[in-house]
Amino acid sequence: MTNSWPDLQNAQAFLIAGSNCAEAHPIAMRWIMKAKEKGAKIIVVDPRFTRTASKADLFAQIRPGTDIAYLGAIINYIIEKKLYDKDYVFNYTNALFKISKDYKFEAGLFSGYDSKTKKYSTDSLSYQLGPDNKPIKTESLEDPDSVFSKLKEHYSRYTFETAEKISGIPAAKIKEIADVFCSAKPASILYALGMTQHTTGVQGIRCYAIIQLLLGNIGKAGGGINALRGEPNVQGSTDMANLVSNLPGYLPVPVNTDKDLRSYVVRNGSVQEKPIVAQLKAWFGEHATKENDYCFNYLPKTNPAVNATMVRVFELMYQGQFKLCINFGSNSLVSIPNRQMVRMGLAKLDMLVVSDVFEVETAQFWREPGVKPEEIKTEVIFLPAAFVYEKDGSMTNSGRWIQWKDAAVKPYAETKPDLDMLDAIFKRVRKLYAGSTDPKDAPILNARWDYGEHPSPLKVLQELNGYDETTGKLLPTLADYLKAPVGTVSTGCWIYAGCTGANGNLTARRNNADPSGLGLYKEWSFAWPANIRILYNRASCDINGQPVDPNRKLIWWDPVKQIWDGNDGADVPDKTKGPDTQDGRIAFRMNPEGLGRLFAAKYTSGLPTTPPADGLPPIGIRPAGLLVDGPMPEFYEPIESPTSNLLHPQVSQSPVATVLSAIPEIQKHGKAENFPYVLTTYAVVEHFCAGGITRNIPWLNELMPEPFAEISKNLANKIGVKDGDKVEVFSARGKVVVRSLVTDRIQTLKINGKDTETIGMPWSWGFAGLSSGASTNDLTIAALDPGAGTPEYKCCLVNIRRA
Repeated sequence: MTNSWPDLQNAQAFLIAGSNCAEAHPIAMRWIMKAKEKGAKIIVVDPRFTRTASKADLFAQIRPGTDIAYLGAIINYIIEKKLYDKDYVFNYTNALFKISKDYKFEAGLFSGYDSKTKKYSTDSLSYQLGPDNKPIKTESLEDPDSVFSKLKEHYSRYTFETAEKISGIPAAKIKEIADVFCSAKPASILYALGMTQHTTGVQGIRCYAIIQLLLGNIGKAGGGINALRGEPNVQGSTDMANLVSNLPGYLPVPVNTDKDLRSYVVRNGSVQEKPIVAQLKAWFGEHATKENDYCFNYLPKTNPAVNATMVRVFELMYQGQFKLCINFGSNSLVSIPNRQMVRMGLAKLDMLVVSDVFEVETAQFWREPGVKPEEIKTEVIFLPAAFVYEKDGSMTNSGRWIQWKDAAVKPYAETKPDLDMLDAIFKRVRKLYAGSTDPKDAPILNARWDYGEHPSPLKVLQELNGYDETTGKLLPTLADYLKAPVGTVSTGCWIYAGCTGANGNLTARRNNADPSGLGLYKEWSFAWPANIRILYNRASCDINGQPVDPNRKLIWWDPVKQIWDGNDGADVPDKTKGPDTQDGRIAFRMNPEGLGRLFAAKYTSGLPTTPPADGLPPIGIRPAGLLVDGPMPEFYEPIESPTSNLLHPQVSQSPVATVLSAIPEIQKHGKAENFPYVLTTYAVVEHFCAGGITRNIPWLNELMPEPFAEISKNLANKIGVKDGDKVEVFSARGKVVVRSLVTDRIQTLKINGKDTETIGMPWSWGFAGLSSGASTNDLTIAALDPGAGTPEYKCCLVNIRRA
C-alpha cells in the first residue's frame, strides 16, 4: 500500500477492481464505508456481482483478464479531455522527458523484442540523454518525443467502444466510471489477487499507477494505490524476501554473474552497497569484514534464466533438481495451478518436511485417492506448528504497519512456534558441522545466530532493526542507518530500521490518538520506512512545499524552522533541504529520476561523464526498475482465451509470458472450440486460502460445506441444469464434479460480437480435513506473469456439462 487502512476514510471515490474486500478484507471495507457515509462514491469492477459490489454506487461486470482494455480507455479519456493534474504531471512525473528516437510500438510488440529468446532488449526503451548523462527535458507535453506524447499515442487506440468489445463492459459505463473517478479529489484504487493473478498482472497494476499519477492522486491522503494483502503477515513475508528475486528489504538477490561484492554493486548501483553490506553484517557479524568482501561469497547466487518462482519449483522438482523440500505454512497441493504437477514433483523428493497447524493435503500427498503410495519413495516428516495466537512476534499489515503481539495462550501439546523449530534445526545442523574446514561450510559455522537458548522473537526484530556495530547499540532511526559509513552498521531488513530503536519496541505502541483527524495514528505501532504513513507525501505539496489540499495536510515546508514538518513523517531525501533545492523537490526518491514513471524507461542516475579512475561505481548510482514486458501496459489476451486480440490479432497473448511446459503429458492447453467458457477462481469469506485451517473448523464447514460452480441462468439453460445439480467442469488438464450455483450474479457478456460465459469457482478445497471437496486447481493453467511469476488463476478455458 502507498497509504493505509484508516486512510481510506479520506477518499472521495474508490475504484475497487480485482478485490472483493467485503468478504476477503473486511477491515478495508470498514474504512470504505466510513468514507461512503461522508459521500464517497464506490466503483466496483468484477467478473461477479459480489458482496462488495452490493455496496457500490457503480458496478461493471468484466470478462476476466481484460482490465488493461478498459483502464487503457480511461487513460486515453484523461489525456484527450485534459482531466490530468497539469502541475502534478509537470513537476512530479517524467512526462516531459524525451524518449529515444529508436523507440517503437508496432503490431503488439515494443522495439527490442527478440523472438528467439522471447525477451526485450531495453536499449531503445530509454531516454534521450544530454552531455551530463541526464534525461533531456522538453518544455511541452506535446513534444512528439516526450513521454506524455508517447503515452497519448499508445492509448489513442483504446476507445470506449474498443474496450467494450474486449471487456464486455458497455462503453457508456466505462465513461461513467471515468467521469466519477476523475472528478473526485482525492480518489483511491484498491486491488488484490483479481489483478495480480494474470500473465499481465504487473502491467495491469501499472495502469493504476499511470492513472493515479495523471490525476495527481499519489502521495496524498485518501489517494494512492492500495494493495490489499492477504493474512496480516503477507506484507511481512514479502518484506522478508519470500520472492526468488529479493533479499530482505527488497534488495536484489545476487545472480551467478556477481562474482564479488563489487560486481553486485556495479550491476545494481552503488545505492545498494550499504544495504547489502548491512545485511551481511547482520547475518555474519564480526566475520564480515571489508577484507573478505563482507562474506559476500557466502550468499547463494541464482540463475535468472531459470527463474525458479514458486510454481516453477515443482516443475524443477519433478525433473530431479531437489532432494529435500522444507514447506512451512503452504498447502501447495491445493494452491498451485495445474496441481498434478505438485503431486508429481513431491513424489520425486528424498524427503519432504511440512510444518503446519493441521495435517494438510501437502503433508499427506501420498494419501490422495488414486495415488499409489507404494510407488513413492519420499520420506515425509510433519512438524506440528503453533497457531498464530500461540506465539509472540510482529505482523506487518497491508499499510506497512509493523505490529507487535504477545501470545494469547501457550502452544498446544507439543506444537512449537516456527522460530523455535527453525532455531532448533539450525543449531543441530551447526553442531554437525563443528570443526569443518571445508569453505562451503563456513556460512553455517560463521553465521551470527544469537537469539537466545530459547529463541526470542524480539531479538529477531531487533536484528531487523539493526545495530551500530561500533558500539553494539540498536540503531535509533532509519536516518542513523543512512548516514552511517558502509560496514559500521548491520540491519536484517533496512526498511525496518528504527522500529525497535532507542525508545524501545515501537511496534508495540498502542496510542490511538489521531490529532490530525486523517487516520495517521502515528503512535500506534511503527510503519516502515521511518514511520511514514503515506508514501511519496512530498507530492501532497505544491512545488513551493505547501499542501495543495487544505483539508488533508500531510507535510509542509516550514520556512522558520527550515525543515519539512507536518502531521506525517516527510518522505523526502533530506528534511533540511527546502523546496528551493533539488532534493527538496523530489517526490519519488526511490526512482532514479526522482519522479513518478509514466513510462518505465531504462535509466541510471548518477553516472559520471567520464569513467572513474579506480573503475568503481561512484556513490549515488541508482538504476531504474525495469519491466520485462515493456515500458507501458498493453492489452494481451489470457494464454487461454475465447477470442482473438482485437488490437493486434497476430500477437494475441503476451509475447514474454512464462508458460510451463516441461511435463507435456499434464501441461496441456485448451482451445475455445473444445473449451468455450472462461473459468475464474476466487475465495469465499468462510474459508481462508487453501483451507488448511478453516476446513478443520466445524462451524465454518456448516456455513460453507462444499465447493461449487457459479454459472449464469443462460448457461444453466443451455446445459440443462438447475440450481444445486451436480456438474462436471473440465479443462485440458483435469476435471472436477461439484454442485452448480445458478445465479444472476454472473451475466452473459458480449465479446467481439459473440456471447461469452464466465464460470466462477472457489478454490479452497482438497481431499483432507473435516471438509473435503474437489480442488479447482485441477483445472487451472501454469501460465505465469513474466516478471512476478504469479499464475494466471483468474482465467483459463473450461467446458461444463451435467454430471
